[in-house]
Amino acid sequence: MRTASIKLLQFFVQALRMAPDHEKARLACRNAKALKAKKEEGNQAFKNNNYEVAYQLYTEALAIDPNNIKTNAKLYCNRATAGAKLKKLNEAIDDCTNAIKLDDTYIKAYLRRAQCYMNTEQYEEAVRDYEKVYQTEKTSDHKHLLKNAQLELKKSKRKDYYKVLGVGKNATDDEIKKAYRKRALMHHPDRHSAATPEVQKEEEKKFKEVGEAFTVLSDPKKKIRYDNGHDLDDDGCSDGRDFDANNIFRAFFGGHGGGYSFDSSPDSGPGNFFFQFG
Repeated sequence: MRTASIKLLQFFVQALRMAPDHEKARLACRNAKALKAKKEEGNQAFKNNNYEVAYQLYTEALAIDPNNIKTNAKLYCNRATAGAKLKKLNEAIDDCTNAIKLDDTYIKAYLRRAQCYMNTEQYEEAVRDYEKVYQTEKTSDHKHLLKNAQLELKKSKRKDYYKVLGVGKNATDDEIKKAYRKRALMHHPDRHSAATPEVQKEEEKKFKEVGEAFTVLSDPKKKIRYDNGHDLDDDGCSDGRDFDANNIFRAFFGGHGGGYSFDSSPDSGPGNFFFQFG
């Protein structure tokens, strides 16, 4: 890009030498110089980790010469890179799309957009972009990126046990146990015995999902298979559908034969519950 900009600038300088009064050549030369200077400022700011400054400089550069298609495609991609650093992921996706509209062979823009799609969990879009890249350049790196996106897409179509428990994917065993304790008590059917049938049905469903999630994430072998995108039915490894959520609850809280209850305290007002073992 730097070489192309220099050659373009040299072309306009030569044109002015041949026709010094040519207004279009004079304007084009001025724009080319300004564009080159602004882009280099942006690149330097980015190298210095001044991403906000770089983002603004690329924005200013894009306003200089709308007709400079190739350079503007690269500027959009550069701004997308700075935007991604600033967590402006949706804006970065838009910038990559604009770059691709100007140059649909621009592999770097597809790669940048695909990564932004991955970071925003838009896996189908990421797979589409990585497929485009791999079809164009069949490298081992591009194949790895495509396979990883395909795996994340597959995983996204399953029930997200981490979201069910409200923990991150790097949650520790203790965090998983604490999350189960909190969610199981929150959704236990006895706690909602006075609710409408619709609410009771929904809470019972959530209670079972919480137990299912805990069954998988608290078992190291099942958790590894789940994290790697494997089907938990393979090799006789159940995904939790053959378990009893109440048994999990009793085992966790140390109850036997249903020796626990949820009571509403008359002094605490409606909707406030405390947990009792029998």
